Amino acid sequence: MAEDAASSSRRRMESIRRHLLPRSPLILSLNPLSPAEAEPSPVIIGGMVLDIHAKPSVPPHPGTTVPGMVKYISGGVARNIAECMAKLGTQPLMISVVGNDMAGDFLLKYWRSAGLCTDGILQVHDVTTPVVSNVFDGSGELIAGVASVQAVETFLTPSWIYQFRRHISNAPLLMLDANLSPQSLQAACKIAYESGVPVLFEPVSVVKSSRIAPIAEHITCTSPNEIELVAMANALSTPGKYNFVKLDQCNNNMEAVDYLFEMLSPAMFFLLEKGIKLLLVTLGSNGVFICCKEHVNIVKDQQKCNMTTFSSQLLEKLEGCFPPSMPVNLSGEGSSRTCVFHLPATSASVISLTGAGDCLIGGVLSSLCGGLNIMQSVAVGIATAKASVESEANIPANFSATSIAGLLHKSLSVSYFCGRGIS
Repeated sequence: MAEDAASSSRRRMESIRRHLLPRSPLILSLNPLSPAEAEPSPVIIGGMVLDIHAKPSVPPHPGTTVPGMVKYISGGVARNIAECMAKLGTQPLMISVVGNDMAGDFLLKYWRSAGLCTDGILQVHDVTTPVVSNVFDGSGELIAGVASVQAVETFLTPSWIYQFRRHISNAPLLMLDANLSPQSLQAACKIAYESGVPVLFEPVSVVKSSRIAPIAEHITCTSPNEIELVAMANALSTPGKYNFVKLDQCNNNMEAVDYLFEMLSPAMFFLLEKGIKLLLVTLGSNGVFICCKEHVNIVKDQQKCNMTTFSSQLLEKLEGCFPPSMPVNLSGEGSSRTCVFHLPATSASVISLTGAGDCLIGGVLSSLCGGLNIMQSVAVGIATAKASVESEANIPANFSATSIAGLLHKSLSVSYFCGRGIS
């Protein structure tokens, strides 16, 4: 009798415990592609975010509102890069998560309207879709922002990513943004490493850039700005060892680029020593540093990559565009010398700067997957970024090979390249 009473008591306590525990969120959309449907396409894993952009029409004042314009825009680093790639002719598989709310419906509706695949996007009930609210000044520079992206860390799990292991294994490259949890980053890197798939790490922010530390040995390429670069180097070494001091004034662009090289080269060379093969350091209006070993390969089986229609048109229009002295092919066998090259930004009529970095990386990755080499791909990325800063949206409505090639012909004819190396 005593045992029966004890057993009955345990059952009642278990029933109470189940009622008190929070329910697991209801998954509304769970439809990963079957392995048979897996096509070799780049895989992008990270956040889909609703961006709320507020731009005052007069200087803002603390403690009160001012007139201006507020817009809802599809955003998120990974999402922006994937959309940009698609508009440049490369169809990636996007793996992400949204909630069953207004923001999630907004993002999915836009994604479907653009003809993009939603099979990798998990929609979960009782989950808040990632949202970022940004306030800009009159010139388009970010004044302040608040990000609520916990859903990416919580629900974009290793188990969801693992359902797409076949797609990752077949991909020419994998891009991860640092909104992922450390566990998910490691899971994705493990799948890619086992299949020899190159991995690009997008640091997203200074705080999240340090998430590269546990996975650095698996990262092929990363694309930080100046302060993210330094933060990543410090995360992999003694904190505070590397630093960056912004130059207040300079006489010309060449002086600014020389200063940036002297300031950033220790961190760049250190990250290459840690096994990262290519650094694309974005310098805003000062352009991009390309830092790598001479024999680097960024795309798996690049010789098997199919030239996209957009890339073919672009390559045709780029004939004779690059200066004869420019080392356009860094992927061939050669010495292990470390080299740094600089490509300048192109002048632009700035409307918004928020999507520029994402468009730059989207342009680079799409071009690499489309058969262009590293230097050509970065040049395309810079031209794509210019189109972004001149647009209200994070990603412009469309790109044309003619307009991008025109920008490249104009900018590369006056480009300043610095190739420096250490044997």
